[in-house]
Amino acid sequence: MSTRAQIAIQLGPEEWAHVYVHYDGYPSHMLPALAPWTPGDILEAREIRQVRADALDCFDPPREPPILPRPTRELCHLYVWQDGAWVELDPETHALEGSAP
Repeated sequence: MSTRAQIAIQLGPEEWAHVYVHYDGYPSHMLPALAPWTPGDILEAREIRQVRADALDCFDPPREPPILPRPTRELCHLYVWQDGAWVELDPETHALEGSAP
């Protein structure tokens, strides 16, 4: 079974691209795998089968990521770039997962 995820990347004040990730979207895999990649790398990929630290396995051809007004979790996990690193975000509270409200 696949753990699907999204990576939300802010493009403007109320513009967030949501890049789809098909496999291994759980935090213990995604956070280390995302570490070497920049938001630009993820945007360029557009639609991803699996994120690995050494490669982005992308769909060919990829679909364009949806643009939404805020980070929105539609799948199991949502990741955003914050203070120079990738973090999992709880979109309902806009808090980092595991942090105090």
